[in-house]
Amino acid sequence: MCLSTVYKNTMTPDAVVLRNVMKIENKDGVIVLTDLMERQVAIEGTLELANLVDGYVIVKEK
Repeated sequence: MCLSTVYKNTMTPDAVVLRNVMKIENKDGVIVLTDLMERQVAIEGTLELANLVDGYVIVKEK
């Protein structure tokens, strides 16, 4: 199972949006993140980078 940590704009500890993300959806310019506990976070922006081998994703906020 590939779970990821999602960061906003830059990969720094204070930019963590959500950990253990299992699903990422793009709904009309809004990135919707869902973690293992089914918690969801929505960010208006674009997917900048997804490295599933290393388990991180960077979302660029508008």
